[in-house]
Amino acid sequence: MRPSAVDAVIAGLKAAGVSIVCYLPDSLFKELYPALDAEPTFRTIRVTNEGEGAAICGGVFLSGKRAVLIMENSGLRASVEPLARMGLGAGIPVIMIMSFRGELGENNWWAIPHGITMEPVLNALRIPYRIVDREAEIARAVADAYQWSYAAYHHSAVVLGGELVR
Repeated sequence: MRPSAVDAVIAGLKAAGVSIVCYLPDSLFKELYPALDAEPTFRTIRVTNEGEGAAICGGVFLSGKRAVLIMENSGLRASVEPLARMGLGAGIPVIMIMSFRGELGENNWWAIPHGITMEPVLNALRIPYRIVDREAEIARAVADAYQWSYAAYHHSAVVLGGELVR
């Protein structure tokens, strides 16, 4: 990610009032993680799997604070159970920012299934999402995700793809 895109993500999270950032590092966001760790506004929590991150974000919501789960889109499949229980069953929203592995232009064979399954899984869990491939749209997409999720008591996702992550 370009430094300006990293700055846009951080600005969007700050504007949304996020204080806790859970993440499982991936290579497409490799420039983002050190910047999140260095930002004094956030407490960052590195998780061992994305399902754990979703559960922590749900707990943060119950405490009255705002969290975000940042992960590669492959982590969506790893977090289906906690997301289904919290979103479909309990009205506990988790806002996710995901890198888009497997989109057109992907050159790693192992990443193609991530792109093929992401949208069907999001749709099965009734999670609205926005795919963003322009830097100027990042902060607005983050703000919209929080506004919608906190009104609906349900998850939402912002997927960063295209030139933002290549």
